[in-house]
Amino acid sequence: MPGPPPAVAQVRIAVRAALSPLAADSLVLAAVSDGADSLALLAATAFEAPRRRLRIGLITVDHGLQAGSAERAAELARWARSRGIDPAEAVTVDVGTSGGPEGAARAARYDALTAAADRHHAAAILLGHTREDQAETVLLALARGSGARALSGMRARRGRFLRPLLSVRRDVVRAAAAVDPFLAGRVPWADPHNEDQAYARVRVRAATAELSELLGPGLVAGLARSSDLLRADADHLDALAAAAAAENGVPDRLADGLDTAALGALAPAVRTRVLRLAALAAGAPGGALSSAHVDALDALVSRWHGQGPVSLPRGVRAERRHGRLSVFRSGDDLGGRQCTTATSKPS
Repeated sequence: MPGPPPAVAQVRIAVRAALSPLAADSLVLAAVSDGADSLALLAATAFEAPRRRLRIGLITVDHGLQAGSAERAAELARWARSRGIDPAEAVTVDVGTSGGPEGAARAARYDALTAAADRHHAAAILLGHTREDQAETVLLALARGSGARALSGMRARRGRFLRPLLSVRRDVVRAAAAVDPFLAGRVPWADPHNEDQAYARVRVRAATAELSELLGPGLVAGLARSSDLLRADADHLDALAAAAAAENGVPDRLADGLDTAALGALAPAVRTRVLRLAALAAGAPGGALSSAHVDALDALVSRWHGQGPVSLPRGVRAERRHGRLSVFRSGDDLGGRQCTTATSKPS
């Protein structure tokens, strides 16, 4: 008996590897937009999950940004249920403005997927990002001047989120969607936002194609491989920073202030991570905490010349006094001193 088409087999093998650590009888949710990539992921999961005694469900997120999106999401859920996928749920979200249109939509989507996983007690949420998506993520980070963590791209596993197809080429994934029997008669939806040059991801996708023509077909694979190497480096530095943060009183002794001499003795790559951890512990939101914020914090330690407090997102402030760095939310009472605004230059 002939096996599946090569593209289908490659996608199934990738999904099989991602599912293998999960306990039998667990529920896995496929996040499906109705595009070719996520449909191929769904089809492979529908094939592999029962063979590992796993249950499969589907979540599709309606961002409410296009006419007819709610109806399209509801139809996808109905179709999935007709194919034996249960649960199959369409979730509508309100997209805010924080982080720009792409960032706001992404935050709303991940919040909805997490809530759905909690609601259905799912062990994992599968996402359909491909190797090209990984390469584009790295290029975006390069364009923004991001550090090693951002340049390390997306993880194949982050908590309950699994990305089985990160090592699979996009053309292979889409070829699988075209011939997988599970999807017979299903026409993938072409999201018009994927062609809208107003979105940075769309522009980077076009730039990646142009760079591949100039530099050769190995560009995407090289970027993906670089992200893997940088991730290993970033993980090691993060581990060093976590240990240094605990040793220097983050988060337990933030109110007492951190010893700037001890912080200054740390390697810059570790010190800036410790300072970021301190800002997060004080209440600054990670998504809004930029490299410029961390650099301003670092200046209070490594380039001190008597400057005043540093303002961070969500009302968090940092100031240096008498060789100690305090990071706090405005209005907090630190050692009996109500911290609202600085009235004099720190000494």
